[in-house]
Amino acid sequence: MVADWKSRAKAKRDAILNSIPTEWRLSNIPSPEEQKDVTGPYIQQFLTKPEIEITETDAVGIAEKVAAGSWTAVDVTKAFCHRAALAHQLVNCLHEVFFDAAIASAKALDEFYAQHKKTIGPLHGVPVSLKDQFHVKGVETTMGYVGWIGTFEGIREDPRRGKFESEMVRELRNLGAVLYCKTSVPHTLMSGETVNNIIGYTWNPKNRYLCSGGSSGGEGALISLRGSPGGYGTDIGGSIRIPAAFNGLFGIRPTSGRLPYEGMANSMDGQNSVLSVVGPLATSARAVRLLTQTLLSQEPWLHDPLVVDMPWRDAEEQAVREIVKSASSRGQLAFGVLNSDGVVMPQPPIQRAIATVVEALGNAGHKVIEWKPPAHQRLVDIVGKTWIYDGGKDVHDAFALSGEPLSTQIKLSYGDKPIEEYKASQISANNIAKRRFQKEYLDYWNSTAQETGTGRAVDGIIMAVSPYPAARPEKYNYYGYTSVVNGLDYTSVVVPVTTADKSKDRYIDGFTPINDLDKKTFDDYDADLYDGAYASVQIVGRRYTEEKMLAIAEYVGGLIGK
Repeated sequence: MVADWKSRAKAKRDAILNSIPTEWRLSNIPSPEEQKDVTGPYIQQFLTKPEIEITETDAVGIAEKVAAGSWTAVDVTKAFCHRAALAHQLVNCLHEVFFDAAIASAKALDEFYAQHKKTIGPLHGVPVSLKDQFHVKGVETTMGYVGWIGTFEGIREDPRRGKFESEMVRELRNLGAVLYCKTSVPHTLMSGETVNNIIGYTWNPKNRYLCSGGSSGGEGALISLRGSPGGYGTDIGGSIRIPAAFNGLFGIRPTSGRLPYEGMANSMDGQNSVLSVVGPLATSARAVRLLTQTLLSQEPWLHDPLVVDMPWRDAEEQAVREIVKSASSRGQLAFGVLNSDGVVMPQPPIQRAIATVVEALGNAGHKVIEWKPPAHQRLVDIVGKTWIYDGGKDVHDAFALSGEPLSTQIKLSYGDKPIEEYKASQISANNIAKRRFQKEYLDYWNSTAQETGTGRAVDGIIMAVSPYPAARPEKYNYYGYTSVVNGLDYTSVVVPVTTADKSKDRYIDGFTPINDLDKKTFDDYDADLYDGAYASVQIVGRRYTEEKMLAIAEYVGGLIGK
């Protein structure tokens, strides 16, 4: 059995590499000691000038160039296929490569454009990458499990194998997007580090001593290397926001039911207390907006029973733009800032990122107050229980298909074998506790109207995504800053702010950790090792405020030069 899973994993790993054209292969992959940062000039050396121009244009710019006839879909697709191939060789970020099918799709788009002198949709010719949860016809979905190789979600004879597509895939095709690769995930999806027994570890392109985040870590790494202008991940405990933050990207965790999840692979399917949601990551805030708005134009509520009938609301984002134009004090935005959740203090680069955003907003005349909500740890504990309702049976059954071992990161949550499942009465009690906390938090949010001076409660909360700029391998130990948002089911946007600087980012003299977990985070900090890593924040809004929060993300990004 051991030899079998290893040989199957190796065959799959080799197949991924062999699907890359020979002329795009790298003869030498430098070690992190030789080349820590493989973004920017390093990866550019393997590309032509036209390829660099195309791949360093954001999704909005690509859509405009193709619509104007300046670029063809084929040229754009080939450029991103090339850069994605390079990215995978440098950081292990791909699970599936289907470049030939993508180029064929792009040719069909160019033929349509030549004949009709118009695009088939707003994403016409825009390459879009997908986390390896999306089912695409003719393409495998392993979700990082060796036991899923050659199957449909672990079932070998399932008639859907190779034929079925997720609802969002159908919608993206309708919009004119070109699908060309699926990106790496940690097996089970339940980790802030991306590692599995098929491709190994997905490294952070900016600092290859660090992780790319998880569970949409392949998306984060690929987009950071500009091997994709934008793609889609999922988030049940931070899995969009963590990779976005660790890779210097914009991203959004929408409220559940805003974007379609129908027909996607998942872990613990049927656990409905805290739903996984799908959302985009991209190189610019406006690109994230494009990848959100265009999906809503497909009326996904007609095809996914869990999607809310809520078209894109221009008025919500316009209201933000009108506020920031206003000169009156009552016309300014208001934010709460959470410097620490009282459990783990963010490491110095993240502290500085938060302070940078607060200072920029203050200088622009906006109001920032201290955020003093109900204790987050209460909800973090509630959310954590939802991940083991079934005692780990779902994930252990998936590992048992091949006999492969769990990674160290996954063992932290699921151990070596399943435990006792929760009873229905225990699940009900946890759901009641979650709802009561949500109400308590909502009441606190509303109470801030008395403090902001704007006549309304805060527009968003500025806080860390993670205590780390990017975690060191096997050292992602705290998910409280992200999972609390999942428990509240709030909308959250990630804004890249700065990079770690060993000359600036030190703990204050006399810093005393408040508990063992905080001490571990303190002890794990290495200013020299982190130097140059991205440091980002999330800005959290109320439920179903995607338009508003994306407008805020774009505005805040502009204030800090992003």
